Amino acid sequence: MTLHLALVAGEASGDLLGAGLVRALRGRLPDLACEGIAGPEMLACGCESLYPMERLSVVGLVEGLRRAPELIPQRRRLVGRWLGRRPDVFVGVDAPDYNLGLERRLRAAGVPTVHYVSPSVWAWRQYRVRKIARAVDLLLVLFPFEVDFYARHGVPARFVGHPLADRIPLASDPRQARRELGIAEDGEWVALLPGSRTGEVERLTGPLVGAAQWLAARRPGLRFLTPAASPATRALFESGLRATGEAPAIQVFDGRSRTVMAAADVVLLASGTAALEAMLLKRPMVVTYRVSPLTYAVARRLVRVDRYSLPNLLAGRDLVPELIQHEATPERLGAAVLRYLEQPDLARELQAEFLRLHRTLRCNASEQAADAVLELVARDRR
Repeated sequence: MTLHLALVAGEASGDLLGAGLVRALRGRLPDLACEGIAGPEMLACGCESLYPMERLSVVGLVEGLRRAPELIPQRRRLVGRWLGRRPDVFVGVDAPDYNLGLERRLRAAGVPTVHYVSPSVWAWRQYRVRKIARAVDLLLVLFPFEVDFYARHGVPARFVGHPLADRIPLASDPRQARRELGIAEDGEWVALLPGSRTGEVERLTGPLVGAAQWLAARRPGLRFLTPAASPATRALFESGLRATGEAPAIQVFDGRSRTVMAAADVVLLASGTAALEAMLLKRPMVVTYRVSPLTYAVARRLVRVDRYSLPNLLAGRDLVPELIQHEATPERLGAAVLRYLEQPDLARELQAEFLRLHRTLRCNASEQAADAVLELVARDRR
């Protein structure tokens, strides 16, 4: 069996998921042909990228509108290409604002479509469920609570687990991580993760560095480290650090975000996939986020959940602090971090709950996703 796979990923987390799927498929079908929009992980798996993935990495309603004049014609060209040389299946990895429109056009022309990673319709803009139902033959979801939501709306969904839960060991060793980074093994460390997108880093560097200042004044000897997702985000973070003035010393690493989180006693981070990763590493965390004021004003009217971070959503209760938008002040962020440092029993209880959630998500996800894609292709060929 040969397979021509069309695939689009929109950011770093989608690139990892897409790469896992491509590897699982290529393990069964060595002649797999894969093309679309790919990041470095997918490129390393032999996937041809037709356009730079970084141009899809936008966050927020206002930010997305600015990129629309570029992305809409690009998507039209992809549709034309794949209707001229039809793939056996299209897989859109996350990036719903881009991929669902692409999937709808391809599906209408008879191309089987899979969307990998549920849009957060259970959280906000639930009317998008109708758009998803028109666009996809199958939805691959990473979290068990999503299957029930889609069943109520008549959308075929399959829980495959999360590849990060497969990749990250059930136990992590902070001292080993510190040795790998070349930092002191003793003492207390706090990791600061302002995000992987430039917009996130611009908005969160000030509050995170301010929280580090607040903590350093109250806990002498506390040290800080941060990973930079790219040279651009590193430059933004270091510029914000210099502008702060009396900021404590913060060691900056190029990439290595997982090792940085594993090395920390507490992680202060932007909401998103990094919060899931910190949970799987069993690191106590404080979650924060900021978007543009207009995006936030619109989102407040559309959000249908009381929690934002993945650990809290998976647990169905408030496991970790969430300080969003105007609540993301240095004082409040610092106080939330300090609570973990001063109450080690609280951190241990949290780590036990993180272990339970880790086991729930550990399902060999890439292989399960490959099974689902091949089953859909086989049904289409019959």
